[in-house]
Amino acid sequence: MASLHVTRSSLQGTITVPSSKSHTLRAILFAALASGKSVISHPLISNDAEAMMRAVELLGAKIVILPSGSLEIEGLSGKIPAAEDVISAGNSGIVLRFISALAALSPHYTVITGDASIRHQRPIQPLLNALTQLGAFAVSTKDDGFAPVIIRGPMTNDRAILSGHDSQPVSALLIAAAFRNRPTELIVGHPGEIPWIMLTLEWLDRLGIRYRCEQFERYQIEGNSEIAGFEYSVPGDFSTAAFPIVAALATNSELTLDNMDMQDSQGDKEFIFALQQMGARIEIDESAKTITVKPGSRLQGIEVDINDFIDAIPAMAVAGCLAEGETRLFNAAVARQKECDRLHSMTVELKKMGAAIEEFPDSLVIRQSRLKGAKLSSHHDHRTAMALVVASLGATGESTIEDAACIAKTWPDFTKEMTKLGAAIEVGP
Repeated sequence: MASLHVTRSSLQGTITVPSSKSHTLRAILFAALASGKSVISHPLISNDAEAMMRAVELLGAKIVILPSGSLEIEGLSGKIPAAEDVISAGNSGIVLRFISALAALSPHYTVITGDASIRHQRPIQPLLNALTQLGAFAVSTKDDGFAPVIIRGPMTNDRAILSGHDSQPVSALLIAAAFRNRPTELIVGHPGEIPWIMLTLEWLDRLGIRYRCEQFERYQIEGNSEIAGFEYSVPGDFSTAAFPIVAALATNSELTLDNMDMQDSQGDKEFIFALQQMGARIEIDESAKTITVKPGSRLQGIEVDINDFIDAIPAMAVAGCLAEGETRLFNAAVARQKECDRLHSMTVELKKMGAAIEEFPDSLVIRQSRLKGAKLSSHHDHRTAMALVVASLGATGESTIEDAACIAKTWPDFTKEMTKLGAAIEVGP
């Protein structure tokens, strides 16, 4: 797979951040559950979106990509038939969890699998346990809590208890429960990643789906939901915006990001306020939907509870290297269960660059470091890869990031767009 060769750079200009992956995947899923046709404008067409589209097509939804790039989806009216084939989640935890929960609405067996990361790194046992409590058949074929899984409905019970440290099983059950023919009660222990639950609840609100939420610990979903086709335009992705923002800080550059709607419910926008607290000169224009990073920031280390914006941890680890004193990113254990173990991958790779970084079970501690070029591994994780590119842009010497094709998961044109700003990035063997 392609490697990226990166040297110290100075950046300038305006960059359009890609559309939100999380919103795109939810929009595709809800359009597949709606009656009639839906149109999704400005979707992020990535590997994960393609996996979600293939999954709902195997369940019977019809998708047309319009000349504008919008998606036109004819839905299933909330009914889940027998899947045409085995469903692959690809590299997407959302596809794995959300489609598995929906499969419990069908009286037929559904087999769901994915790539090596899905089959070994992304646990699904908490969701399987909850589906079993609800009366569905839900098993891991290897009996190890990972995909492949086999699911068969219907769900005949009304109550399930599960851990909420990972938000995706909770979101998956909320969506599936909305389309049952009876009410559901979910009891969630240790709720985490709350903004991602809020994102799902915002979709339920948008579509008129009735539920009650008590402190994110108890949900009552009425069921029997019927939603009509809708039109939706996907906003920019704050999780992705972290990388050009930290790149501007690492290179002491002025950079403007557009397509940034601060009113959107994405939790990862909180990383911007964390960086401002560290001393980053970041200006927000809510009316223009732009964020501008100014040169001359002097960052100071702080302690950050990063659970609410957990996908920003690779970029924030790089920011910690730029900050005077010590930065502690804590309440981050769930980051070990993403596309790779991000606490470990960022520790290993930044140490190669000379960073003073320590890894703990649920946290990273980083001290100000002068980074130097090194031979680095992406760990097949798009966010680790982009964070290492960002670190390399501010380091002395050349860095090589191997297996960087994974970046296409959320930003297919990342290298091209960053190069336009002045980033010295070359694609090589």
